[in-house]
Amino acid sequence: MDMTLLFKALADDTRLRIMLLLQLMELSVGELAAVLDQSQPRVSRHVRILAEAGLAERHKEGSWVFLRPALPRIDHQSAALLDAFLRCDDAVGPQLASQHAADRAQLDAIRKLRDQRAADFFAQHAGQWDAIRSLHLPEAQVEAALTDLIADRRVGRLLDIGTGTGRMIELFAPAAEHSTALDRSPEMLRLARAKLQHLASGQIDLVQADFYALPLADGSFDTILLHQVLHYAQNPQAVIDEAGRVAAPGAQIAIVDFAAHAIEELRERDAHARLGFADEQIAAMLASAGFDLTGTHGLSGGALTVKIWLGLRHGEAPPTTLIPVDQEMPRKAAA
Repeated sequence: MDMTLLFKALADDTRLRIMLLLQLMELSVGELAAVLDQSQPRVSRHVRILAEAGLAERHKEGSWVFLRPALPRIDHQSAALLDAFLRCDDAVGPQLASQHAADRAQLDAIRKLRDQRAADFFAQHAGQWDAIRSLHLPEAQVEAALTDLIADRRVGRLLDIGTGTGRMIELFAPAAEHSTALDRSPEMLRLARAKLQHLASGQIDLVQADFYALPLADGSFDTILLHQVLHYAQNPQAVIDEAGRVAAPGAQIAIVDFAAHAIEELRERDAHARLGFADEQIAAMLASAGFDLTGTHGLSGGALTVKIWLGLRHGEAPPTTLIPVDQEMPRKAAA
């Protein structure tokens, strides 16, 4: 690390504001410009200085560039110390701390507008949701692959984050001890309730909640699914962190989403916040949340590739009795 470059980069209030914001979540240059109330060229210049100093790193996603702190990925004691300092509430003086509070409020306002736009999209298209998903790749192929990949492990207590119409619960509930279907959209949950009404009473809970703040106990689930939901998250790391919090030791997680792509129209047409994910992005987010990435599986669907990423929560799973074979989930999904 070049300490001269590093401290020169931090000797500017705007760049310090940017670094404090990046501790909260990955942000695009456009989002930073909106929060800071500065032009994109000016913010890009500050970002370039931070990147050259090794404080921030950029990754391109379609026509957008996202920023994140680089210090956590530098294997150097001074990097770890500086990263810890920037995450402290009293890392800056009272004047800049007051400015940071205002920046956070502005960021929250921007995120709420975008979350509302996604919620409106879900409400308008709830009835056609399964059909919308099938446009990318025949869903039966994804379901069969996912079933095969996780069928050899105990399902136990199942959580489906962003359940949509409840299809994942419908598939995996027969092999689970208990299932929780969680979604922010009441319209989606109404459809899920209708789809899952044949399941035994007490076998499933339907919960309306935000995936950033799960109203669930720590360490309470053995299998966690995120099926085609992460690309709607403004802050995907926070979603996976919450999944890690509610995962029991040894729990498995399966993330089904798109590989990184550049189809910009999905941002506006389908309210996608992120244009898919690279394997290294998922691996880093899982590691930060206490999971080991154990496998990946790709399913090509023309312009879009669907990926399945599997992970295991650190720690040993408690001994348990597997569900009898004749009660296990089907090895192939229904058409």
